[in-house]
Amino acid sequence: MKDEIFIKDAVKSNFFFAIILNICLISSCSTDKIKKENMTQELQEKEEKYRPGLHFTPQKNWMNDPNGLFYLDEEFHLYFQHNPKSNVWGPMHWGHATSKDLINWEEHSIALFPDELGTIFSGSVVVDHKNSSGLGTIDIPPVIAIYTNHNENEQKRGSNLFQTQSIAYSLDKGFTWIKYERNPVISNPGIKNFRDPKVFWMSQEKKWIMTLAAGQETHFYSSSNLIDWKFLSVFGKGIGNHDGVWECPDLFPAIIKESGKTKWVLIVSINPGGPNGGSATQYFVGDFDGKKFIVDSDFKLDLKNNHHFWLDFGKDNYAGVTFSNWKNNDGNPLFLGWMSNWQYANKVPTFKWRSTMTIPRILELFQTETSYILNSKPSIDWESFTNKKIKIQETKIGKSKTLVNNNSINLSSSKVFVEIKNLEKNKYTFILSNQEGDSLLFGYNHRKKSFFIDRSKSGEVDFSDDFSKKPSIASRLKSNNSLMIDFIIDKTSIELFFDSGEIVMSEIFFPNKPFEVLNLVTESSSNSFFSAEILELDPVKNKIIN
Repeated sequence: MKDEIFIKDAVKSNFFFAIILNICLISSCSTDKIKKENMTQELQEKEEKYRPGLHFTPQKNWMNDPNGLFYLDEEFHLYFQHNPKSNVWGPMHWGHATSKDLINWEEHSIALFPDELGTIFSGSVVVDHKNSSGLGTIDIPPVIAIYTNHNENEQKRGSNLFQTQSIAYSLDKGFTWIKYERNPVISNPGIKNFRDPKVFWMSQEKKWIMTLAAGQETHFYSSSNLIDWKFLSVFGKGIGNHDGVWECPDLFPAIIKESGKTKWVLIVSINPGGPNGGSATQYFVGDFDGKKFIVDSDFKLDLKNNHHFWLDFGKDNYAGVTFSNWKNNDGNPLFLGWMSNWQYANKVPTFKWRSTMTIPRILELFQTETSYILNSKPSIDWESFTNKKIKIQETKIGKSKTLVNNNSINLSSSKVFVEIKNLEKNKYTFILSNQEGDSLLFGYNHRKKSFFIDRSKSGEVDFSDDFSKKPSIASRLKSNNSLMIDFIIDKTSIELFFDSGEIVMSEIFFPNKPFEVLNLVTESSSNSFFSAEILELDPVKNKIIN
């Protein structure tokens, strides 16, 4: 009897225990659900906080190199290296976006998917106006994509033949693609890193020219039809920086405005090897006769690793190339780069999406007394989408001046022009700051004749040891006693154009709250003067300058 009572009591006890346990589990699940929802909301807020307004970002997941840039029927096309299933680098596809004005972009469905030859690495796109390929008609000229297939299985077997060049064609101006049935069009000759074809039509020679990255060199090919390619020559041995792999080359003619003389510019991205660590893009100036590229004798390039011929001295402008089928009225090309660095690209604190493209830039070649300089200038007519404007007349700097705060201008989307006159042996530091204590420092040290960016206290920095362990530095080339600085701020990036674009520095950052104040300070009280113009920008109003 006692045993029966004990059993009944135990059953009742277990029953009530089960009910209580179930209530606890439900409560716990509810708490976990609330926590998860709060975390999701927090991440969404963070995404909005960090997603820029003036620069292209993918709607979601990973992006790196710009690919296949071209212009047709008043529309700019951007393809890009894309992993559609993750926010880190992975199986490469070509994402696709278009724009009328290079600020407001519409993202489309994926353009090119991996196939039996491999994933889809970087490349270029051309408009075959005369249907030289025979893949379209004169009335409907084909748009041809030339890209690298990367065969991971071949790479894992230890072969060097894992990268080949293929083509695809579009008969609807780049929105849908058909892969050429006899790909690849260029097989691998036994080079480990053999990729990133950039193609253009050379009218003087009446043939297509391809520039291709091959290890630490560039190879040149020619074709009459974009299908059958002939090897021409090699460039790169013993010249320029060789601390890393050469990637994403681009060859184009440049007209020197003062003389009308045409030179050829070869840009080559390298990783690592940049002047401030990690990824960067160097350039060479010379002549190209349709077969060989020869560096100009006036191009004073140190044959060792150290030289100042970098397209951008900041840490965040890599793998950029120019738009096909577009030049401005002076014959200069339009350039777009990937705003990140392989030192930390997979680690930056965005989650739904990763990576940004730079503001498009016009590249212009100038001849100096001793060499050539490739200048970069934003291609945007800022006045056409300005909400507010503040002008500061010539003012003595003294020890410190506040240029602007959020009560007058929203610095998260702004363009600032500053001219400093009567430079002294002093350090001129601009400070972007917020109430959280975050600050971004940049400016010019006239004593050392060098520009700098310091993002060590700019907000979230501990995701990578390489992100902010030391300031980025660039030597000034001019020696005059005044300085002009243009810079664009867009939530999480700054692009600095010193001396009318002679030296450029582009870097990203992740403040805990938007920057609210811009100050200019000096180490010791200065008799220098500055004037400034600050624009608050609205992305929906801009237009391109042709």
